[in-house]
Amino acid sequence: QVQLVESGGGLVQPGGSLRLSCAPSGTIFGINVMGWYRQAPGKRREAVATIPSDGSTNYADSVKGRFAISRDNAKNTVYLQMNSLKPEDTAVYYCNLEHYNKGYWGQGTQVTVSS
Repeated sequence: QVQLVESGGGLVQPGGSLRLSCAPSGTIFGINVMGWYRQAPGKRREAVATIPSDGSTNYADSVKGRFAISRDNAKNTVYLQMNSLKPEDTAVYYCNLEHYNKGYWGQGTQVTVSS
């Protein structure tokens, strides 16, 4: 079982910024897509941003221009820089990776945007 370690969540005021990080706890090879998903209470889990191994990026319309996803392939680490945060960004954020047609999830990190 692949374990993903996430960090960077917390409480922030509207307009503030947070940076999330995620990496496997052990050695893993052949990671394809890495990404960030979020789930608010009573809502479906949704994709926020994904980044394949070639470095291209994909964003949900709701976060375009505010969030930036990046990855360090040498460290197998994926980041999510979140700027201009809004209350509607409040959710549990989950790291995800695809590896040989298997999906692996982090434990989730809470992001709360509130004044």
